[in-house]
Amino acid sequence: MISVDAHHHLWDTAVRDYSWMDGPWADPIRGRFDLARYAEPVPARESVVVQAVTDESETRELLTAPVGGVVGWTDLTAPDVAERLAELKGAGPLVGIRHLAQDEPDPGWLTRPPVMRGIAAVGAAGLVYDLLVRPPQAAAALDVARRLPEVSFVLDHAGKPDIAHGVWEPWAGWITELAALPNVTVKLSGLVTEAGPDWRPADIVPYARHVLAAFGPSRTMYGSDWPVCTLAATPAQVTALAEEVIPADAAAEVMGGTARRVYRLG
Repeated sequence: MISVDAHHHLWDTAVRDYSWMDGPWADPIRGRFDLARYAEPVPARESVVVQAVTDESETRELLTAPVGGVVGWTDLTAPDVAERLAELKGAGPLVGIRHLAQDEPDPGWLTRPPVMRGIAAVGAAGLVYDLLVRPPQAAAALDVARRLPEVSFVLDHAGKPDIAHGVWEPWAGWITELAALPNVTVKLSGLVTEAGPDWRPADIVPYARHVLAAFGPSRTMYGSDWPVCTLAATPAQVTALAEEVIPADAAAEVMGGTARRVYRLG
C-alpha cells in the first residue's frame, strides 16, 4: 500500500503551456490531469504534488489542492526570495521548491551564487529543495549539496540514469557520493520513463536496488511520477516494480515514512 506518493503532477495543457512537452512523444500526457483522474489509478493515502513549469501561478493553484504537500516554484534569484517563500507558505501546504535545472543551458546553474543564495533561503524557510537533474548537471548537484549542508535536498528520479542504454557509470558512483551526504534524500521514481517503452524489470531493478542500498530505506521515498510514468507503464506496473525491489521490512519507510518525515507532512 502506498502511504505517501512523494512525486506526481497535476496540469491542464489547455490552461498553461508546458514547453518541455516539445514533440509528439508528449501527446499522451497533454490535456487535463487533475486529482480525480490521479486518484483512480494511484491508490495513495496521501501525496506530494510537484511543479512542472517555471511559473509561480502554477504553484499558487497547486497550493489550493487537497494534497499532503506541494513542491512549488519561485524565482530563486529574486532579491525578495525569502518574502516570496513566506507568502507561498502562507497560501497552502508548501513543503519544498524545485527548478527545472535539467533544462538550463548552463550545467553549473545550481552553483551560481544568486541561485545558491536562493536555495539557502529555501532551507532557512524550513523547506526542502528538490534536485531535478540529468547526468550533465550531476557535478553541480553534488557540489551544491556539499556546500549547503544546512539545506535538505531530495534527488528526483534518482538523477535520471540512462537505463535505456544501460549506462551504469559514472551514475552509480555519483549516487554513492550523494548518499554519503546526510542532507540528501532520494526518490525512487521516474525510472520506467528513463528505461523507455520497451523496458523489462531486469533493466530497471539493478538501478533501483543500487539507490536503495546507497541511501537506505530511511532516505529513500517512492514516487509514482504520474502522469509522466504513463508514457512507459501503468501506475500499477510502477508500483509492482517498486514492490519487487523494496524489502518487506523497508516498505513502511520507502512507501510513506521517509516522505512524511522529510517533507514534514501533517
